[in-house]
Amino acid sequence: MNQIAKNQEYIVDIIDNGYQGEGIAKIDDYIVFIPNAISGEKVKILIVKANKSYGYGKILEFIEKSKDRIEPICATYKRCGGCNLLHMTYERQLKLKTKTVKSTLKKEVGKELDVKDTLGMKNPYAYRNKGKYALSYTKKGEKAYGFFAQRTHEIILPEKCHIQNHYTDKIAKYIFEIVNEYNLEIYNEITTKGIFRNIIIKIGVKTNEIMVVFVTTNVEIPYKKEIVNKLIAKFENIKTIVQNINDKVTNAILGDKNINLYGDGYITDILGEYKFKISPLSFYQVNPVQTEVLYKKAIEFAALTGNEIVYDLYCGIGTISLFISSFARKVYGIEIVSDAIKDAKENAKINGINNVEFTVGAVEEVLPKMYKQGIMADVVFIDPPRKGLDQTTIDTILKIKPQKIVYISCNPATLARDLKILNVKYEIKQIQPVDMFPRNLSCGVYSSDGTKRRQIILDFDMLSEIITFAK
Repeated sequence: MNQIAKNQEYIVDIIDNGYQGEGIAKIDDYIVFIPNAISGEKVKILIVKANKSYGYGKILEFIEKSKDRIEPICATYKRCGGCNLLHMTYERQLKLKTKTVKSTLKKEVGKELDVKDTLGMKNPYAYRNKGKYALSYTKKGEKAYGFFAQRTHEIILPEKCHIQNHYTDKIAKYIFEIVNEYNLEIYNEITTKGIFRNIIIKIGVKTNEIMVVFVTTNVEIPYKKEIVNKLIAKFENIKTIVQNINDKVTNAILGDKNINLYGDGYITDILGEYKFKISPLSFYQVNPVQTEVLYKKAIEFAALTGNEIVYDLYCGIGTISLFISSFARKVYGIEIVSDAIKDAKENAKINGINNVEFTVGAVEEVLPKMYKQGIMADVVFIDPPRKGLDQTTIDTILKIKPQKIVYISCNPATLARDLKILNVKYEIKQIQPVDMFPRNLSCGVYSSDGTKRRQIILDFDMLSEIITFAK
């Protein structure tokens, strides 16, 4: 085989799709990853990067197209990266996600698991209830707002984002017009000077309440009153406007300090039968339609009778806890973010629920203390950050010996790692993917046990951001 090198052209068959949705081809034994290609296609490619054992290519010409290929509705999707499957039919996307779940878990757990077909949306558009827009400068030094192109800090702005709630684009555009009208300083990543860094817009899909968050480096904002008055006059559904202070040189969007410029600093939304208070720092699922599907499926697999003591680890603002509350005797929620716990307690109060108890603190510190106090659980729900479970938490859960574990995860790699450990004591019965991010290679997964009276239920999202290929 000739050495594969950059700028060489080949005609290849796409034999598979990878963890980020990209096509996979082989030139003899050399693997090439090709964005926007679909398994079963034949394409002419240009090698754009060549490592020793694998490389990357881009499509120059389609020789044979897949029947599942469609024309993308967004002209910038290839650069944005937020919708990396727009060139596939939705049915093909769901099949790809199911396959990805199967292969990811089998590789780590070491056996074939019962993975159900991915549960999709009836209308997989305009589902995101939160928009995050960066304010920055173009290469020409002009002010701009929008999304960072994938793997860069170059601002791009689609004419219309098809997965965002349509209000977010309208409000962000108007704010940028105000920024230009008053010639306001925006943040420069190179010089680290400037005031306005980001715009965040959260929407209560069921309540139509809107929150606008300005992320700034300084406490003082020029023309603060004028900006607020213009926004609330233009958009009557804006319930609150918050200024978040982030003066650090960091890629993190939000800082720790919030100042209410208008309203009470929160909005509400409804999931199922429950109303939830949402603050700027609160985590709230960006796809509320599928969140209800996710939670209902989790409760279905948990098969609660109403007599159980339940732990909800990494409980956030208490969304899962409140869903569980009517099916359990007592629910204990643990979360490290203090603002989230404040919201969780308020959410329980708003909904008249008195069988939940929330504690602020790291799960790996709080859970062992509860165990030592003799507070045992019949069922444990887990929704950890991407790093998954630490060893202390796993060890404590195994000491508690709950009859069932309900595991909701946002990282299939750490999910599989933890499953492998838990599988020593707990049997994995079935896995039900739930599509939380249509048009992107991301979904949710559940698994439940059977004969050992142990249960594990899982969900993952943002798969394309966290799975990389081994060299």
